[in-house]
Amino acid sequence: MSIRAVKGTRDILPPASAVWNEIEETSRRVFRTFNVHEIRTPIFEETALFARGVGEETDIVSKEMYSFDDRDGTSLTLRPENTASVIRAYIEHRMDQIPGVKKLFYIGPMFRRERPQKGRYRQFSQIGAEVIGSESPTVDAEVIELVDSLLTANGVKGARLLVNSVGDPESRARYIARLQADLEAHLPALSPDSQRRAVTNPLRVLDSKDPQDQPIVEKLPSIHEYLNDACREHFAAVCRYLDDRGIAYEVTPRLVRGLDYYTHTTFEFLHGALGAQNAICGGGRYNGLAESLGSRVPAPGIGFSIGEDRLVMAVEEARGGLAPLALPLFIAPMTEAAFRKGALIARALRAQGIAVEVNAPAKMKRLMELANKANARHTLLIGDEELATGRLGLKNMETGAQAAVDEADLAAIINR
Repeated sequence: MSIRAVKGTRDILPPASAVWNEIEETSRRVFRTFNVHEIRTPIFEETALFARGVGEETDIVSKEMYSFDDRDGTSLTLRPENTASVIRAYIEHRMDQIPGVKKLFYIGPMFRRERPQKGRYRQFSQIGAEVIGSESPTVDAEVIELVDSLLTANGVKGARLLVNSVGDPESRARYIARLQADLEAHLPALSPDSQRRAVTNPLRVLDSKDPQDQPIVEKLPSIHEYLNDACREHFAAVCRYLDDRGIAYEVTPRLVRGLDYYTHTTFEFLHGALGAQNAICGGGRYNGLAESLGSRVPAPGIGFSIGEDRLVMAVEEARGGLAPLALPLFIAPMTEAAFRKGALIARALRAQGIAVEVNAPAKMKRLMELANKANARHTLLIGDEELATGRLGLKNMETGAQAAVDEADLAAIINR
């Protein structure tokens, strides 16, 4: 029996891989415009990092992590998310000693053993950023603007922005006490997962997608009723700054996100191309995370992650599906001598950044079939006559027009 890809993983083949590369290149350009710089962290860390940073009672830590013992007995985990890793690197390398706010982005794979579904895999990729060193709501608004710019630059239209405040620890503690009391009264009517969460992590009940829970969740009190004055002002300022930028949003009091480290602002971008699991991006502020991971210096921060698998799906929908990547030039030699000439032409054009495919010598009919399959815009025909005259046959594959051209003019014609 042949070996297949592990459940929840997949191979990304052409032409889809070209879309992935394009999205990553576009995202890097947008990050540069916001002065955000790349960080690359290991794909595995000590398990304690995620247990302490993400939260032991979260689904990620309790049910979804890929953990294993190293040969020295240390428990290691494939990263299920990257915020904790970035903060660990920030602390370890004493980035707090560098003046100014630190703005860091990452692109790479994450790993969670959850049920595979549309746009959700056990190995998945994220495009994300963390902005560390400021508590200001101006930073929250800029981070949300950054996500909006990333989606727009990649051609994603119609995404809905949901925003909320989960308050500071003092506000949230008062809210959780009320929430637990209300949930206890409805415990038998909740789904099994929510019954467990009502005891271990009651905020996560608000995030339940189970239809059985919805009538109860809708009647639960809003966290906004428990925010203190400082939290209210922080959130009001974020909303003002979004208004200034013309970024539309919906205030969603039950948007809590699934990780323990969030404080103040949380947000999600939703997109209809993704089915029931329609969040394309999520993020929020985490003012106490660095201290929980051992930092002696406060390092308030805010970040986000975009599910790249889901972003690709949204981009493909916006484009009406995938099309093979166009090839600027297919060189079609009919003899060995023509092939040698064609290889030299290809070398010169590639040095100028032009993509070229050189086929082995073959008959004209076969060469044209291959040029069409390669989605070539132009085909360069080289046979004995072309070698003798020095004039090459260049065919426009879209119009069918063919003309004799000089080698020196090829690059200019192809780049038109």
